[in-house]
Amino acid sequence: MLRISARRARNFGSALACLCLAAALPLAAQAQTTLERIKQRGHLICGTSQGVAGFSLPDAQGQWRGFDTDLCRALAAAIFNDQEKAKYISLASKDRLTVLQSGEIDVLSRTTTWTLGRDAGFGLNFTAINYFDGQGFLVRKSTGVKDLKALNGASICVAQGTTTELNLADYFRNHGMKYEVIAYAGLDETIQAYEAGRCDAYTTDLSQLAANRMKLKAPAEHDLLPEMISKEPLGPWVRQGDDAWFDIVRWTVYALLNAEEFGITQANVDEMVKSPNPEIKRLLGSEGKFGESLGLTNDWVVRIVKAVGNYGESFDRHLGAKSPLNLPRGMNRLWTQGGLQYAPPVR
Repeated sequence: MLRISARRARNFGSALACLCLAAALPLAAQAQTTLERIKQRGHLICGTSQGVAGFSLPDAQGQWRGFDTDLCRALAAAIFNDQEKAKYISLASKDRLTVLQSGEIDVLSRTTTWTLGRDAGFGLNFTAINYFDGQGFLVRKSTGVKDLKALNGASICVAQGTTTELNLADYFRNHGMKYEVIAYAGLDETIQAYEAGRCDAYTTDLSQLAANRMKLKAPAEHDLLPEMISKEPLGPWVRQGDDAWFDIVRWTVYALLNAEEFGITQANVDEMVKSPNPEIKRLLGSEGKFGESLGLTNDWVVRIVKAVGNYGESFDRHLGAKSPLNLPRGMNRLWTQGGLQYAPPVR
């Protein structure tokens, strides 16, 4: 008969309790995944901009609309089958990453560039590129400036907490040019300072320059310079540590792109569900259980397309030919059309 001293019994009991607790931890942690918190809360919380036309801007009724907010609507549709179950928090550039880190938002969908420093040093993960951009410059026509060389010695307005500041410093140093940086905490302050003449030029991503020029009193009096000085891959961000949520956000971007590639639109998605094409069947959930593997329903892509359309429809509505910005697709054309947008297959 095995005999154990009282002291050893106490130690054994403590060890057994620790083992039981350790075994229970994965179950507790699983109940606290981002997707579970969103479902329990009843809505998605999305970090967005302070207002950038075409990307994220409140309409006359106070509803956030834009290319970036379409991603949040798509996520809400995939999870709840209701695109309106997405709530938005407006964030300044300097605050956006720390707010995501803190857990105040579930996803950051706000013209935020993918860089190594951000990907490795903030406890965050970039999910997928939904817009290829580059940094440019806006100047008054009255200055006669036609290219960047003419900005040697100029004062330049820029928003704090952006990759724009570093790109600016790199470009001018590499070209032996001098400049004075005038930085502001928020987007509106930066634009107002430029319009008030406190700087000679305003710099940020070209897409944002086109949008922000519309906020000026006389947009036609300002020119976009032709040069692009940086690579700015933009897309949604999530916190590290929840791979399942990372996959949902990333594959939502890819679902929008794949839907466009296969010609699946808001108008025809119900008919396309009946397609004999095996790739379309897998994408739309009539074959396989790929939605379930993400923790969603198998018709999650059908829900997304019904809510916001495919990638091209969202782009045209907010940024392209059907929008006031009328930006060209450029690099954001599908790979089949000579662009860079390319989504992995569903299989």
